[in-house]
Amino acid sequence: MTRRALLLIVIAVVAWGCASATPPPAPPPVAPVVTAPPAPDVFESPDFIVVIPKTPETSATLAARYLGDAAKAWMIEEFTGAGTFAPGQQAVIPRKAWNPAGVTASGYRLVPILVYHNLDAQPKGRLVQSASSFEQQMRYLKAEGYHTLTLAQFLEFTRLERQLPRKSVVLTFDDGYKSFKQFAYPILKELGFTATLFVYTDYVGAGRNALSWADIKALQAEGFDIQAHSKTHANLAYRLPGEGDERYRERMDLEARAPRDTLERMLPLKVDTFAYPYGDASDVLIERLRKREYRMAVTVNSGGNAFFADALLLQRSMILGDQDLDAFKAKLQVFREVDLR
Repeated sequence: MTRRALLLIVIAVVAWGCASATPPPAPPPVAPVVTAPPAPDVFESPDFIVVIPKTPETSATLAARYLGDAAKAWMIEEFTGAGTFAPGQQAVIPRKAWNPAGVTASGYRLVPILVYHNLDAQPKGRLVQSASSFEQQMRYLKAEGYHTLTLAQFLEFTRLERQLPRKSVVLTFDDGYKSFKQFAYPILKELGFTATLFVYTDYVGAGRNALSWADIKALQAEGFDIQAHSKTHANLAYRLPGEGDERYRERMDLEARAPRDTLERMLPLKVDTFAYPYGDASDVLIERLRKREYRMAVTVNSGGNAFFADALLLQRSMILGDQDLDAFKAKLQVFREVDLR
């Protein structure tokens, strides 16, 4: 065999061995290294949490992490005066109320209660506001950072049991018009706002413009509060012709008792607030409300309410159909300046 033939045989054998050999296993994949953001420095006491973040934070992220609710961001913002915090910037988080009365050396907090009546596609007189104007007002409240309250939350404020956001407002609707369901309900739900409907029970289901009991039950199930606006909507501050003291007291008791009984029979709720028809109260009616254990009652006397307001003569500002946005803004007074030093 020649040397050339032998060389070709060796090359062929080597090539065959390489082709048939099992290749070595591939090395396992290397997991990417993920570096967790550095934990903030945290110092705690029963009343406050002090956080020094290592990465940018907002009042909402801090509230969610340390207070369990991003909606409590206002507590951080109002205590610190800031809504964003850079790395190394100290953030103080109050764990509980630090000024429930809202009193400072320069004055005290007010809560405006607004009252609407009827809504329609177009304004019709003073008590029928256009749906577009109402929506504009609600979007203004949202854009400016207002918080809508339930009356129960407002009552806690008057008892110094709850601290409120600086921009707090109560929305109320009188009488029980069906237009609330058509025009107010959609925008309120979109914006996450709450409201109270004061209905006089003789009007419920009384015609195509009135809310039915089915409507009211559905709205109450959606989180809207339903409270009493009397039985008949008569002006209860005045006596009927020839009406004596005893008969007047009996009629006032009926106007206070009957709507509560009806509403609590029809709905799963506690009725404890009364809206005076036409905003007019009388000493006899107030005495009947106290006897029936109403905790609050509202007028239509314009202005805001401090924590020391008379709970049975609360002020409400009427929102009228012929008023523009500037007039609406003027009714949102949330602080009364008084030198208390």
